Amino acid sequence: MDLKLKSLSKEAIPAALDKARQYRLLNEPVETESICLDILEAEPDNQQALIIMLLALTDQFETELNPAFNNAKELLNRVCDGYCKSYYSGIIFERRAKTHLSRGGPGSDALAYDWFRQAMEAYEEALKSRPAGNEEAILRYNTCARILMKHPELKPGHAVTEEHMLE
Repeated sequence: MDLKLKSLSKEAIPAALDKARQYRLLNEPVETESICLDILEAEPDNQQALIIMLLALTDQFETELNPAFNNAKELLNRVCDGYCKSYYSGIIFERRAKTHLSRGGPGSDALAYDWFRQAMEAYEEALKSRPAGNEEAILRYNTCARILMKHPELKPGHAVTEEHMLE
């Protein structure tokens, strides 16, 4: 059977964005990703769709770290706003850290620590260009800091550097 995707009209994009948000709240990241792909096919630079899809990909880290992590990083390159780039970079790194923390295993403590630190650095970068009154990056930074305080077994390592060399 020859499968061909159907195209979404530009007029349907606002409703499709709402639907993508709903599926994400229902913890249906694959469906969310599919809707965002349809939106991005119709409007390749739709920033809302890029961010929703990026978040849907991070929702998949626990079950499928790669290629979801690499795909989320690639999407981040298409985000135009500097604050959003830094903030969502932090989200990607934080969620990767949480994945390593929950999975456990050899080297996971160092991996989790290093990814939490990278997330915190990204949130600090976001704070430099945040819109007035927007303190989301502070909230995320503090969450990472509290997790590190709660888990003293998480210590610095060289795992992330080695991992970047492999990517």
